[in-house]
Amino acid sequence: MKILNFGSLNIDYVYHVPHFLRPGETLSSTAREVFCGGKGLNQSIALARAGATVFHAGKIGAQDGEMLLEMLQQNGVETRFLARSAGASGHAMIQVDPEGGNCILLYGGANQEITQAFADKVLSQFEAGDVLLLQNEISALPYIMEKAHEIGMRIFLNPSPMNETISALPLAWVDTFLLNEIEAADLCGDGPDAVLLDRLTERYPDAAIVLTLGARGVRYGKGRLRLKHPIFSVPVVDTTAAGDTFTGYFIASVVSGHSPQEALQIASKASALAVGKKGAAPSIPYIAQVEAADLTEAGSWEE
Repeated sequence: MKILNFGSLNIDYVYHVPHFLRPGETLSSTAREVFCGGKGLNQSIALARAGATVFHAGKIGAQDGEMLLEMLQQNGVETRFLARSAGASGHAMIQVDPEGGNCILLYGGANQEITQAFADKVLSQFEAGDVLLLQNEISALPYIMEKAHEIGMRIFLNPSPMNETISALPLAWVDTFLLNEIEAADLCGDGPDAVLLDRLTERYPDAAIVLTLGARGVRYGKGRLRLKHPIFSVPVVDTTAAGDTFTGYFIASVVSGHSPQEALQIASKASALAVGKKGAAPSIPYIAQVEAADLTEAGSWEE
């Protein structure tokens, strides 16, 4: 079984600010840092650091994409399906406040130059039973999902960022959704955590739902099965890559044979370690660090 992440690659410009910029406001940042990022790149690195073999497919800029290629290769991600665009790589402008929260502005760049021909070339190297991971930061998503479904690949979808594109996707073909409560509410309406999970499992009866809830932990549902796991108590420095870390570690854990409950625990611990460091890709822990970490579960569940 092979894992293909057909996803975005961004250069992240991170600005540390006393508060998020308000309309009409000019604000001085206290620091500026540059990192490799993009949900696709982050999740590929999380998969690789979790011990999985992952192929990354996507596009980078001809002039500015070398750091993105090197970051993937340094982390053991297979990059034979990475192509160069004549234009610029995708990038993000990220504001980080003193509490570690973030506000992100994206520019798609080369991520929005994925063509059907390129998708055909990549997907021809995969077969039934292989895993395809997708986010919502590249073009040609409906076509990629259609071809992957025809092949018989297992589709894992992180529908982020949530916009009108998601509702146009063939979501009935998704094997596993990994999404937060805001994205879940956009798909099925507002409601308590358990209600959101029930609605999603009813709407997509063949899919597993992994619903991340920030400080309230994570819930899992498939059919009548319901699981949950709290967060771990850690000091928060930067939450930018927490969700991507969780996604990569959850998929790696499931593919390697762990039960969904075990995967929730491993991914939750990895995500907790990620929020304790600055940056996106640099904050993602290695599996040895996750296994060695002695963390305390935070609080109790409230229904």
